[in-house]
Amino acid sequence: MADILIIDDDPRLRQSFAKLLTSEGHTARQAPSGEAGLELMRERLPDMAVVDLRLPGMNGLETYQFMREIEPRMPVVIMTAYGTTETAIEATKLGAYDYVLKPFDIPVFLKLIENALQASKFMRGRVEINCNPDEQCDQALLGRSPSMQELFKSIGRVAPTDATVLIRGDSGTGKELIARAVYQHSLRAHKPFMVINCVAIPETLLESELFGYEKGAFTGANNRRIGKVEQANSGTVFLDEIGDMPLSIQSKILRLLQEKQVQRLGGLETINVDVRILAATNRDLEAAVADGRFREDLYYRLKVVALHSPPLRERGDDIRLLAEYFLAQHAKTVGMNNPGLAPEALDLLSAYPWPGNVRELANCLHKAVIFSRGGPIRGEEMAAILEGPERATRTLSGADALEQWVLTALNRHAGDNALETITDHVASMTVRLALTATGGNRTRAAKLLGISRPTLVAKISKYDLRIDARIT
Repeated sequence: MADILIIDDDPRLRQSFAKLLTSEGHTARQAPSGEAGLELMRERLPDMAVVDLRLPGMNGLETYQFMREIEPRMPVVIMTAYGTTETAIEATKLGAYDYVLKPFDIPVFLKLIENALQASKFMRGRVEINCNPDEQCDQALLGRSPSMQELFKSIGRVAPTDATVLIRGDSGTGKELIARAVYQHSLRAHKPFMVINCVAIPETLLESELFGYEKGAFTGANNRRIGKVEQANSGTVFLDEIGDMPLSIQSKILRLLQEKQVQRLGGLETINVDVRILAATNRDLEAAVADGRFREDLYYRLKVVALHSPPLRERGDDIRLLAEYFLAQHAKTVGMNNPGLAPEALDLLSAYPWPGNVRELANCLHKAVIFSRGGPIRGEEMAAILEGPERATRTLSGADALEQWVLTALNRHAGDNALETITDHVASMTVRLALTATGGNRTRAAKLLGISRPTLVAKISKYDLRIDARIT
């Protein structure tokens, strides 16, 4: 999956790391010193590196500084013992992705590796514009429609500037790709690119993730930690789903935009930072401002330049272009010849409203490739993929998936006791999943659901549930 460079003078620790990372599907190259690690890096650039601070000869901090000269966008995780934490923090201030204290928890370490690899993808994975379907593009923004052509022109105009950019559009339209395209065509393209999802991180952690914290700022803050904004100094910060950012943090983002300054949680020091802010949302910010859920002054600071990511239903023949691209890419991924699409299948795709937008189209084509029987994918095969009351939850995820499914169900059952029908369907699915998760054990499933066993038995009867595992 990824090429990870491990630099540590302890052979047993290197072997343990290599074994752990290999078990996760990665390639692990090893070096016993900073000098040897730099040689391996010059031979082939890894996706990321894990570097111990205490090394023979050139120490970890010096090694990291040379790594920055070779490839400043490569995430580097610093390993350190408690006594050298301040040096690790210094490396983080210089741009290292993060540091981890020895000894450390394996799940925490693996999560850090996963996040660093995601950052590597954002910084180094190219977003091609109008890539040929037969080319192996990492990521691509495609479109011949007037709205997409206008978007491409706007990206070209705004990218070389330092202007703050607000990217707006429905879920699944490619707002993240637009942000990456702006970054990659900017004057900061070889500087850090930090992505913060304002929904994925709990409110209690979001502030410290953005701005860092001082030792003793809260229970468990045993060391100073540098925030992502400070780490990205001289680079770019992408605030995804900013419309869902808590009001308490919005004021700090406003200060960052106005004064180019941040303050760590629990700290008194004002830190000057030079970062460009890109933001994205699928929310109606004007309504949020009117309701008091979003600061008006921040709203106007963000929309210095506003880019619109159009929904797929408004992009005409782009659906066919995208379908051909995704079909070719997914066929390569699974190691088979491109089956192609029959004309009636293309007609179905063109007529479909695509509530999940490009993300939903990509997932539908992926499934079509997996279940193709050879030859062009036929109309009836595509219809079977597009139909079904649970289609939205299969192709999307989380709150977006549930919202899209409810909208579909409302249209289907409008005026026909829709609320009860939808509620019963969700309740039935929840009970079924709880029973499946507990191997059919009613007592454990009831505890998982937070209801009594008799209430669970009544719901099993009401929804006529049949679970393959034994029900006890």
